[in-house]
Amino acid sequence: MADQTRIYDDIKLYTTSDKFYLEPTINPTEIMVIDRVSGEAYVREINTVKIPIPASAYKPVCGFLGTVKLISGLYLVVAKYRILVGQINGHDIYELAESDIIPYARSTTHLTSKQIEDNNTYERLLRAALEAPGIYFSYSYDLTHSMQRLHSVSPDFHKMSLVSRSFFKKKKKKKKKKRADPRFVWNGHLLKGYSQQMFSRFNLPIMHGFVAINRVTISGHQLIWTLVSRRCVERAGTRLFMRGIDAQGNVANYVETEQIVERGGEKSSFVQTRGSIPLYWSQYPDLKYKPPMSLAAEDHVAAYTKHLRDQLQRYGNQVLLNLIDQHGKEESLERGYRAAVAAAALPAVRYEPFDFHAECRGMRYDRLSVLLDRVAHEQTEFGYFLSRGETVLLKQTGVFRTNCVDCLDRTNVVQSLLAKRQLQALLRLLTITNSDDPIPHFDTLFNGVWADHADMISVQYSGTGALKTDFTRTGKRTRMGLIQDGINSLTRYYKNNFSDGFRQDSIDLLLGNYVIVDGEGNTVQCPLRRDRDWKYVTFPSVLLVAVSMFCASAALPARSNTEVLLYLMFWGAAVGATLKFIFKHGKEFVDWPRLDCGGVATNRLRPEPSL
Repeated sequence: MADQTRIYDDIKLYTTSDKFYLEPTINPTEIMVIDRVSGEAYVREINTVKIPIPASAYKPVCGFLGTVKLISGLYLVVAKYRILVGQINGHDIYELAESDIIPYARSTTHLTSKQIEDNNTYERLLRAALEAPGIYFSYSYDLTHSMQRLHSVSPDFHKMSLVSRSFFKKKKKKKKKKRADPRFVWNGHLLKGYSQQMFSRFNLPIMHGFVAINRVTISGHQLIWTLVSRRCVERAGTRLFMRGIDAQGNVANYVETEQIVERGGEKSSFVQTRGSIPLYWSQYPDLKYKPPMSLAAEDHVAAYTKHLRDQLQRYGNQVLLNLIDQHGKEESLERGYRAAVAAAALPAVRYEPFDFHAECRGMRYDRLSVLLDRVAHEQTEFGYFLSRGETVLLKQTGVFRTNCVDCLDRTNVVQSLLAKRQLQALLRLLTITNSDDPIPHFDTLFNGVWADHADMISVQYSGTGALKTDFTRTGKRTRMGLIQDGINSLTRYYKNNFSDGFRQDSIDLLLGNYVIVDGEGNTVQCPLRRDRDWKYVTFPSVLLVAVSMFCASAALPARSNTEVLLYLMFWGAAVGATLKFIFKHGKEFVDWPRLDCGGVATNRLRPEPSL
């Protein structure tokens, strides 16, 4: 990337009573000024702006992430600390270590006490979204595009700033060339007010997902092996609150994963995608361990067709790997998916169902070779991207779109096996190896990184690490792995029922799915204020008392066994009756999202609990 498009990295942030000044640290020629009163922002030549405070009175930051409106007014969002992950194509890639949000308003005296309370909650929501693990950025490399896409554009494309003016015109019918892919820019909403060219070197786009970069030596050859996953901003959210598809063809938990290998001037890339089953379906939490899944009475084929046409346009031919159960609770989803594929009858799309649990029952994960053999010819046909210098030698002509119910555990296992097969083919082509025999030191690294990748994507969607990572790390299922899966499953249950509403709201606030309006909390009702029904407090309290008394009756000495038995029967019945009532009205005890996103961006199709 040319120097004039490189984003400023180290910045001096000066804060005065009425302005913010963002001055690049190294050889500054321009400075960004933001008026804290009017909200106006502009960039001027460094010599034309006088900062009215000492030159040493600045706060060092490492990136301008944008601004966001909360109840008290606008907030400046900056990156404070970063961690160097490694290099892709010679460009430094960083993980966001800490960010900061700074209010424009110097006080909250213009707010009521209720508004101050609500504003503090919005601050916590925004901080939670920015503190989520797996936020990455680069000052000079476009992390939102695969290597193949970056090699297929004109030289003028690379001269554009990462977040160009056309990025913010994505909703217009006429498609424009965009520098960064809006699907994978997580602070696009925060940067909307800075679309002019003068801000181009200050706007720092961030990507949410996973990046691992490792230098390895195989048979004396020095390689850089990289794994990048990009989470999509459309239908972004948490496991049980964001499922299925919307009318625009966007699916929940959509992730593009790219495996990159570099050797000198040679670069290779292999892309896969995952995403929720492209039907209108939901699975809202209700305190049951596995809530029922339901298909909505919508036009599934139309939405599926939109999604797949977008996939075909972006990636070429499609093999749809569906890993869900073909019997039991997941059967209706499998039948619906199969019917949509048959009804749409799109060319260059093949549906490949594989009942993961049935095929691999009894920890027989070697049975996954059955699936790999079924798709081996298509993996060879799709190929992968390979370039030497500026010359493109091979192009990837299709992708595997993999899903299970969550698009986490089973999906990651299969994606890692497809990636390993592609890597083996590449190493043979580059004459680094001449067989598919294991490479002990590298295989351990490969399995560990893919397991770390599984954990990261799972934490971002479900709140816990992935299941089945013992197989990804070691190549076999273990009893300790089963125990860890049980712990993660219980943790998921708790988070999905009792804390994911807050997390969903934090994501919606960051992405602009919910926008705070003037007067919120005063002349306009704040959605954060939602009174709970009396049952929400009463029955958990009764349960706590009943359990405590039951334990006390069992532990404390009594005058007779009959008395103990009567106490145990009474309090045991109280515990049972209370639990039965709570689970019968489970939706009323769940932590639901509170921000009303209008059904446009998220399209939750969520039934409102009677709270």
